[in-house]
Amino acid sequence: MAGLESYERVYRGKPIKSWETESNFPHTYLTQEVIRPLEVPAVHPLVEDSPPSEGDLAVKKYMVAGCGLATLITETLLVHPLIVLRRQCQVNPGLNKYHIIPITLVPVVVRLHQTQGINTLWKGIGSVLLVKGMLLAIEDFISKITPWPKEITCNSSLKAFGQHVLLKCVSIGLVTPFYSASLVETVQSEIASESPGILDVFRDGAIRLVEVSNKGRLIPIYSLLPPTVAYGVSKYLFTLAVQGVTSRIMHIRQKQSQELRGAYSRDLLSETVAQDIELQSSLISTFMAEALFYPWETVIHRLHLQGTRTIIDNLDTGRSVTPLLTGYSGASDCYSTIISTEGPLGLYKGFGALILEFSINLVIVRVVKWVLTELRTLLRPKPKSTRDPPQWYYNDI
Repeated sequence: MAGLESYERVYRGKPIKSWETESNFPHTYLTQEVIRPLEVPAVHPLVEDSPPSEGDLAVKKYMVAGCGLATLITETLLVHPLIVLRRQCQVNPGLNKYHIIPITLVPVVVRLHQTQGINTLWKGIGSVLLVKGMLLAIEDFISKITPWPKEITCNSSLKAFGQHVLLKCVSIGLVTPFYSASLVETVQSEIASESPGILDVFRDGAIRLVEVSNKGRLIPIYSLLPPTVAYGVSKYLFTLAVQGVTSRIMHIRQKQSQELRGAYSRDLLSETVAQDIELQSSLISTFMAEALFYPWETVIHRLHLQGTRTIIDNLDTGRSVTPLLTGYSGASDCYSTIISTEGPLGLYKGFGALILEFSINLVIVRVVKWVLTELRTLLRPKPKSTRDPPQWYYNDI
């Protein structure tokens, strides 16, 4: 300011000498080098845990979506031969080899491919996909014309939960005749029966629906509805409960791992981490439900196939066929007959195929997740360079 040139700078009542200013700070004092303090900026403890960029978040979402798509393809296509093997073991009361472990199925599969070709274990895959799509379509249609919710959460009311269970009961009941027809297509031998058409499952399901009287040993569909609906709803509720518990445990473990690091990460409750936990908990809950309800599934499948004149592959040898000849009067009679004639392990025939099915499922999901993680690392944008120290620091060194 004009007129203030002659005034000295003062700090706390004392004049500041020009040689004490930063610009004139000496580099030596009494022949000793003066070490000047570095200008180190204050860094927040969590500055390294900066929010990810939009590109990184997009890649993470694609990674989780890819894992989900791989799981869907695995469940519908790649593991279908194992579903065929499992069902053929379940419905055969005269099977001597129970195939409780996966290794016993390997020579049988080799013989089946030698005698019937490589496509023999993919039979009925079209009808299986149609029945799954029909179930989803019926659930969606009913939820739109009624107040019954299609999905529920932990915050849903008791009324909403009851309506959701009722929706599942009605949907499974309507699909039951077509499920029975699809079951026949997946277990019947191709060398002893004609190959069904793509839409034959609708025709056979409709025929099974209108046949309300006993024809020989064929059990009418109205007698199959109660055990089938009870099986489907109980298995669904158990899967839902286990998935919720495992998901909660994984969230707690994620939080504890962050506490051990000394600070919470910004990704602790992010959408990507939540989707990854959801995928893992879904695999665990599905396997536990399949293993627990396996005996019930064996009983249900035998009741559906009784009296259908179905001829299946003999999985004792893999080179011959055998007809299904049973005379169960109901679910309880089927259960007691299996226990008395085949032993308790008779309810777990073909369990090795289930173990192999989920092992392949897990391996494929892990491989796809690893590949997508590597792609995310390659596509991740380079971090911005930090602020360089002052140039005089390098000159003094």
